[in-house]
Amino acid sequence: MTERGPEPLLPFGIAEVTGPSMVPTLHHGDRLLVHYGAPPRPGAVVVLRHPLQQDLLIVKRLVERRDGGWWVLGDNQAAEAVDSRSFGAVPSELVLGRVRARYRGIRPGRQRSVGVVLAWLLSAVRPVLADRSVSRRLRAR
Repeated sequence: MTERGPEPLLPFGIAEVTGPSMVPTLHHGDRLLVHYGAPPRPGAVVVLRHPLQQDLLIVKRLVERRDGGWWVLGDNQAAEAVDSRSFGAVPSELVLGRVRARYRGIRPGRQRSVGVVLAWLLSAVRPVLADRSVSRRLRAR
């Protein structure tokens, strides 16, 4: 995931998803509206610093609070495990903010028919909500 600009001065910022770890919730190239400093809660999708490479920002779902911090997982269990399965619990101070919405651009090369544009308008901006059912499902594994 990449972030636009230096450390956030405002409570909201924009980030961009790279990679498939959060499919189907988020896709490569999605842009995210991030609420920095928002209180974390189980099920929320968050932006955090990678605990072993803190100059790298990642986006994951908070599963549960454990000793030592938050257990975080990607929504795509088939993707490479760059989450708590490989680095353990993430200290709370590395959780930077909650993802409030995602924006998907029109895919390059797609036909610009009225139907495609209308479908894009209906799906381009969506809130990214905390999904407690996902949290429970992931914790049970």
